[in-house]
Amino acid sequence: MQHQTTIPIAGIVFAQLLGCSLWFSVNAVGPGLASDWSVAISEMGLLTSAVQLGFISGTLLLALTGLADMFRASRIVLVAACLGALFNLGFVYFAQGLISGAVFRFLIGLCLAGIYPLGMKLIVSWSARPPGLGLGLLVGMLTLGTALPHGMAGLATNWPWRDVLVWVSVLALGAGGLVWWIGDGPHGAPQGVRLSVGAIFKAFQVQRFRGAALGYFGHMWELYAFWTLVPWLVAGVFGVDALPATVAWWSFAVIGIGSLGAICGGWASQSLGSERVAFVSLLFSGAMCLLYPWIADLPTWIPLLGLLAWGFFVIADSAQFSALSAKACPPESVGSALAMQNSIGFSLSIGSIVLLTHLAEGGTVSVVWWLLPGPILGLFAMRRYLFAT
Repeated sequence: MQHQTTIPIAGIVFAQLLGCSLWFSVNAVGPGLASDWSVAISEMGLLTSAVQLGFISGTLLLALTGLADMFRASRIVLVAACLGALFNLGFVYFAQGLISGAVFRFLIGLCLAGIYPLGMKLIVSWSARPPGLGLGLLVGMLTLGTALPHGMAGLATNWPWRDVLVWVSVLALGAGGLVWWIGDGPHGAPQGVRLSVGAIFKAFQVQRFRGAALGYFGHMWELYAFWTLVPWLVAGVFGVDALPATVAWWSFAVIGIGSLGAICGGWASQSLGSERVAFVSLLFSGAMCLLYPWIADLPTWIPLLGLLAWGFFVIADSAQFSALSAKACPPESVGSALAMQNSIGFSLSIGSIVLLTHLAEGGTVSVVWWLLPGPILGLFAMRRYLFAT
């Protein structure tokens, strides 16, 4: 029986890596795209923000309407992946500048809302045991996708940006087809449940769901802002001698090691429980946030080791918060609950990114202390969760 569920979970995880390639594709082709459109690299952030806004809007729509639980998750992922591939091709052949490009990227973000949270729901449906391991693998693949553009920059790859994005659309279509072929698992809730608009907020009345969700929100305040600051932090370690390729490769390593952290967190959850893994991971990442400014000026290998440790633990708890939320909410509303949690979490991440990037401009490395409220809130919430009855 375990073998019968392991293969589908592995297939869903691989499909998520393919489908979520839509998310970070522009980061990988930024220089060539900026050159063709005659815009500054700094202005390309509009395209990334548009994707995030689309994802937040899409997850909010899925949660409030209950659409995430009305239809089979595999069908939603198939439709979302196909539409995402088409909108990505629209970006390639019809976008003429930042404004039209942002519209297409917003639409792609909407589609990603049907790929990522519903992928988590599929993992839950195929998991006879608590889904911490499967979700850890899924988040690990998403983390690897986040690091990939930095690795490509380190290789100084000079592919034509249109060719790269066309292949990304092919990958997304493959993701949709693979998930459709695998289908929904035997442990999911019956389909066709119709939730009233706003009914998902009732999940927050459940103490254990509320604790896991608050822990996730604290985690999200730290996560994406840290990832955004990684190149700046790495460049600070090497100082004026920092070479672009060196910064790119170390940024890839610091973010990419998080994929190992997510997977290890998933394995550990099978014996320790998701709540303990989430608590310990958040405790360690919060500790690195607190200590890093004091080690940043020490011999180079010390802050680099610190950044690697921070990158490992900062994402190791993410899947476990989702596993705890899925377990705590009613089975018929898992998709909507995870979508709502994602929507609020990613909204918070935009706030921390804006704040930290503004403070980092001309600031010192101590600006990372502004990330501390996230781990502190999350640890407080998880403390209550661990002792909830």
